[in-house]
Amino acid sequence: MSVNVQPLDEYVLAVQEDASNKTASGLFLPDNATEKPKIAKVLAVGKKVEEIKVNDRIIYKGYSTTEVKVENKDYILVKEEDVLAKIK
Repeated sequence: MSVNVQPLDEYVLAVQEDASNKTASGLFLPDNATEKPKIAKVLAVGKKVEEIKVNDRIIYKGYSTTEVKVENKDYILVKEEDVLAKIK
């Protein structure tokens, strides 16, 4: 997936994974009842980012992101220091 956004310095551009609308027991939840996951797929990284690469799946601090919409697509910008873990 090619994006027309290049993050600067220590920022990571990512797209959030969709929240599940189904509970473990099989009940469906309305959209407003599901919490956004704090997991995202990295699409681009700034020049100062050292440990995160494109296509990594990351867990990040939810309150520290900047949400942007570019060409009708939703993205988040996260500082590398606010990324808590990579998912293998």
